[in-house]
Amino acid sequence: MRRILAASILLSPLFFTALAVASTPANDASASTPARPVSTGVIPAHVLYSTGIELPSTATVPNDAEVVLELKVGEDGKARDIQVVKSVNPQLDAPVVAAVRKFRFSPAMLDNQAISVPLSLTVTVQR
Repeated sequence: MRRILAASILLSPLFFTALAVASTPANDASASTPARPVSTGVIPAHVLYSTGIELPSTATVPNDAEVVLELKVGEDGKARDIQVVKSVNPQLDAPVVAAVRKFRFSPAMLDNQAISVPLSLTVTVQR
């Protein structure tokens, strides 16, 4: 009995140390860093409403002429900063740009918030 009592007295500091280590909360390094929001991805802008293009009577238009534009679709769905990238006929550029200014777009969305995005738009002009 003395041996058991002596062994338990000698081993008791080890038990207290083990209990002290087990009772301290674990430090998680990632818990101290701020959480980053998870993105749902960008939903691209697209055309909701388009108008006809009023061409001058003197303009010569080849069949299925394509005018390529670079523009920025704003948070309000309006086209801004329109630039002609590829032109078929210089007489077509101004009427096409004027028509695209009247287009309405669904704005691009990021995390359910409207954002401004650049857009490349190909307009096919038919006579």
